[in-house]
Amino acid sequence: MVVEEGYMSYRIGKRFTFCASHQLEELPEGHPCRRLHGHTYQVEVVLAADKLDEAGMVVDFHQVKQWIEPLIQSRFDHRHLNDWLPQPTAERIAQVIYESLQAQLPAHIHCVEVRVWESDTSWASYVADAGIIPPKEVNR
Repeated sequence: MVVEEGYMSYRIGKRFTFCASHQLEELPEGHPCRRLHGHTYQVEVVLAADKLDEAGMVVDFHQVKQWIEPLIQSRFDHRHLNDWLPQPTAERIAQVIYESLQAQLPAHIHCVEVRVWESDTSWASYVADAGIIPPKEVNR
C-alpha cells in the first residue's frame, strides 16, 4: 500500500484544563443548563504533520503549551463565557480554540481536532476538513 501525498501521517495530542461558568439561554425554560452553572473543562488539541522535525517530533509539547495557555488564561479560565461568547456551548468553545490555534501554527503543522470535555462523560469537538485527506490506496 502506498499512502497518497497530503495525508497527515503523524499526530500528537495535548490536554489542558480550565474552570468557567456559562448559561445556555437558548435552551427551554426549566432546562438545568439554562441556569448559571460551571464546569471544569478539559480541552484536548490534536496536531498533525506529514514529517517529523529535526528533533523527531511533530512539535514539542512545550511549544503547544505556549500556543494554548495564553488563550485559555485570557479568555476562558475563571471567566463567565457568556460575557464574550454568545451561547457558549462546548462546540463553540472548541471552534474558538481551533481557530486561534490554527492561526499560530507553522505551515507544516495542522490542527485536526479540538475536543472540549464538560465532564468525564460529555464532550464536543471541532474537526478540520480542509487539507487533511484520509489515506487512500494508490495502485502502482
